[in-house]
Amino acid sequence: MKLLFKQRFFSWLDSYDIYNEYGETVFTVEGRLDWGHRLEVFDANGRHLGTVKEEVLTFLPRFALYIGQTYIGEIKKEFTFFKPSFTLNCNDWQVDGDWLEWDYQVTDGSGRTVMTACKELLNWTDTYSMDIQREEDALLCLMIVLAIDAVKCSAGD
Repeated sequence: MKLLFKQRFFSWLDSYDIYNEYGETVFTVEGRLDWGHRLEVFDANGRHLGTVKEEVLTFLPRFALYIGQTYIGEIKKEFTFFKPSFTLNCNDWQVDGDWLEWDYQVTDGSGRTVMTACKELLNWTDTYSMDIQREEDALLCLMIVLAIDAVKCSAGD
């Protein structure tokens, strides 16, 4: 499954549209006022699916992930010098990025690729293309990319 993650150009809070390879809207994301980033994920019909919520007062960025109202885990940025690394404490997945922080790969405990995400350059807003191996992983993969993009935005990238 391929998804295109595109930030809306005119929005006060972080808002995104996520399209499939046919240009159809699959998800929408709305930023909410809160301490830190709070991103609500909706399906194409406007039903709430999940939330990515930044946990404030932490040394390194950390985001709680919710499917519906149920906490499923967190993603946190690790301290590294050359290559971004994130710890994801759900599904036994690991997130690794390249040294430019544009390309990311999510793998499971057996080393199988779950998703690759690439930041597209020369766009007015943050745009990522995502290649997800299994459709049932799409929501969690989207929430991971949302958290990574929020970390980058907070850092001024």
